[in-house]
Amino acid sequence: MPSLKTFGAALLRYPLHPLLRAGIALLWTSLVLQADILPRTRLPLSPGPGPDGHGESTSDVAHLSFYPAEHPNGTAAIICPGGGYGGLVTGPEGSGIAHWLNQHGIAGIVLEYRLPHGRSRIPLSDAQQAIRTVRANAQDWGIDPHHVGIIGFSAGGHLASTAATHFDSGISTGTNAIARQSCRPDFAILIYPVISLGEKGHAGSRLNLLGSNPAPSEVRFFSSELQVTPQTPPGFLAHAIDDKVVSVENSRLYYQALIAHGVHGRLLELPSGDHGLNGYQGPMWDSWQQEALHWLATEGFLPGNP
Repeated sequence: MPSLKTFGAALLRYPLHPLLRAGIALLWTSLVLQADILPRTRLPLSPGPGPDGHGESTSDVAHLSFYPAEHPNGTAAIICPGGGYGGLVTGPEGSGIAHWLNQHGIAGIVLEYRLPHGRSRIPLSDAQQAIRTVRANAQDWGIDPHHVGIIGFSAGGHLASTAATHFDSGISTGTNAIARQSCRPDFAILIYPVISLGEKGHAGSRLNLLGSNPAPSEVRFFSSELQVTPQTPPGFLAHAIDDKVVSVENSRLYYQALIAHGVHGRLLELPSGDHGLNGYQGPMWDSWQQEALHWLATEGFLPGNP
């Protein structure tokens, strides 16, 4: 059976009335664009209720949507959309990012993590499980298990940085192949991220994640700039200096912590764009994407020059 692209192109070669031809072309373009960003697989992250990080389970379920690259190079990135831990921006900070990654040979896996509602360990539990799941399926999905990174935006950037600073090498006594996988990402890309949950952090994300009166130990645990060690994976950060929602100081703190611990890091400070970088478009948005690809190649996660 011919693909949607092939069928549409063949149909448009026939002599047609101009109005009919224009209508078919418009419909075909729309369908192709939709087909290009549909995931091959969307699956629940856990077979049943997900763990809450404290030994209990919840009724809500996280999901992974797998977007394979047409010409894969073995690298994969788990994508954590933003939303202040009160929602998920799964379009421009989810499937849109997966589509961009696919254009450069990278598999995109969108994580629809469970929202915390004050249950602070739930998003981290989902991010860790997502990394384990991708590694367990690496052979079937055409992924190098040593090239599995994480990318996050805003509060999703906080989640990605949390996963990059809280990890283990797998549960050796785990009853399945997923549990035995490491949940350490091989790289982290953090775009206008919330990093600190202290005074420089984002009040809304902190409230949604930790509740109204968190213990100081919880604030410290989830302030990623305080959790960096020499084992933290390399990180790329991009942030507009005029961001009025999440201060650029968040990215500066994390970058400084990486360098202080001898971890490869790159901070791209953008001159404008505010939060969301002008609505996910324009020169500031293009700039971080170009620089991130170059950094991935420099770090050995992309072949040659991007």
